[in-house]
Amino acid sequence: MAKVSILHSQLLDITISRLSQQLIENHGDFSNTVIIGLQQGGIILSDRIRQRIFELSNTTVPVGQLDITFHRDDFRRGDNILTPSKTDIPFLIEDMNVILIDDVVFTGRSIRSALDAMMAFGRPSKVELLCLVDRKYSRDLPIEPTYVGKVVNSIQSQYITAEWKEEGHDEDTLWLINK
Repeated sequence: MAKVSILHSQLLDITISRLSQQLIENHGDFSNTVIIGLQQGGIILSDRIRQRIFELSNTTVPVGQLDITFHRDDFRRGDNILTPSKTDIPFLIEDMNVILIDDVVFTGRSIRSALDAMMAFGRPSKVELLCLVDRKYSRDLPIEPTYVGKVVNSIQSQYITAEWKEEGHDEDTLWLINK
């Protein structure tokens, strides 16, 4: 397996700052906005975005975690028993602007699942998608992120994985891996 770094620690930090600035420009004081990170990849990213928004604007944004395990269209197809992660959304999203955060957008199916799962917490007035990596030419569904860190043209046999310091790695790196 060949692996190529597509976002290393320093560039990742710059990308998170840029994405946070865009959110501040578009949402101001975040009075009607919440952030929801998708398990697994979006949780660390959503925490970093929340922290960077606070550093840049002294604004606290409510952040939640969403697990989509049982909302996926393929959850009953495998032989493995699925273990869901934690969903923690300590606020209603009724009539709120929701910024949905995931590390990589590939086919769009996870995002569709997240939209279904969010409905248990209310109907938002608007949902925007933020991702670090957009695998733009691999969509099964017509879903496009609003905020993108990096666009990567990849083929089906490749995948992208993130290594985070919070998970015990020496530095933050996003990798493009050939199977």
